[in-house]
Amino acid sequence: MLEIRNIYKTFNPGTINEKKALCGVNITLNDGDFCTVIGGNGAGKSTMMNAVAGVWPLDSGVILVDGTDVSGLSEYQRAPFFGRVFQDPRTGTAGDMQIDENMALAARRGQRRTLRWGVTKKERDEYREYLKTLDLGLEDRLTEKVGLLSGGQRQALTLIMATMKKPKVLLLDEHTAALDPKTASKVLAATDKIVEENHLTTLMVTHNMRDAIHHGNRLIMMNDGNVAFDISGEAKKKLTVEDLLHKFEEVTGGTFANDRMLLSK
Repeated sequence: MLEIRNIYKTFNPGTINEKKALCGVNITLNDGDFCTVIGGNGAGKSTMMNAVAGVWPLDSGVILVDGTDVSGLSEYQRAPFFGRVFQDPRTGTAGDMQIDENMALAARRGQRRTLRWGVTKKERDEYREYLKTLDLGLEDRLTEKVGLLSGGQRQALTLIMATMKKPKVLLLDEHTAALDPKTASKVLAATDKIVEENHLTTLMVTHNMRDAIHHGNRLIMMNDGNVAFDISGEAKKKLTVEDLLHKFEEVTGGTFANDRMLLSK
């Protein structure tokens, strides 16, 4: 469903600030794979995610979604292929619009725009059913402005909106990093449920080692712009945080020094 073939990206080439962010990354996700991506600061996790989404062009390499080469497409041209949830809960929603209006925008993505605007009763009923799956009471607050929601509620809404059209690939870029542990746990539970029920191919970047182990069927560790470790299936189920720390030290040749990840053990 998603093929990342030998992609390279260097920022500020030829200058004193040159940074080789991606150095020949190769990743293939099969239909329905839920892959978590972890790594230290500057490992290339978010750069890889942004490269897939088309935030910036590649230096070289190919990205295919369900067999379609999207490498030369801009970010908005790739949008129909992807659902995306960002780290900042405010990024995926319009705060000054109502919950149902936000959901209508997501549901109508890709359709022709007209002068008519409004949410029908049928649409509201559908949105209520979507929101009930979150178990956050949002189904009874459809006309409330999104800006009044908590960070966790807003992120959960963004997750629903990103998956309403059943994208080819769901991209989760540290989507619980800005939330408190209890709220993050709820959003992750909702993520698991939505991904499983819709059989979504998912790529989730996280700084939390425990989350990387406990969610999904596959785990990738990145280091210095490349894939350093790739584990899936039964082997992933048996993985522990201590195993992951040991593997990190093995592939980097040094001690683990990412405070955010150490605190989230």
